[in-house]
Amino acid sequence: MLSIKRLDLADARVLIEGAANKAREIGVPMCIAIVDESGNLIAFERMDGGKITSVTIAQDKAFTAAAAKKATHDYNAVNVPGSLAFGIHTEVGGRVSSVGGGMPVVVDGDVVGGIGLSSGTPQQDMDCAQAGIDHFLANRG
Repeated sequence: MLSIKRLDLADARVLIEGAANKAREIGVPMCIAIVDESGNLIAFERMDGGKITSVTIAQDKAFTAAAAKKATHDYNAVNVPGSLAFGIHTEVGGRVSSVGGGMPVVVDGDVVGGIGLSSGTPQQDMDCAQAGIDHFLANRG
């Protein structure tokens, strides 16, 4: 039998708070998705002004990060013609994202969920995702 560590709704809200704070700081309204370790949505926030297309993109980034246990920008680095991983973005019904902005949430060495952001540049999305994780880790009970 397996014991699984998983984010709960309170954790998801803390992650969103940290990411949204960074988004406000840089002046880019974001779509923010938090998923459990299996990639299933726990919480989502579309900040006022967050892009419509980013609703799905943020969720796919979070899904990828948690389910694959890998940041989406790591897939970006290998999803190029000639690489054995080229085309990874077509897998799982097209849900695997290779655009920066999805990161696994790791606690005590275990992936407990994922965070995905979209509406800014990939670097802005990555910075806000990291801010969400940093805020969460600093405020864990």
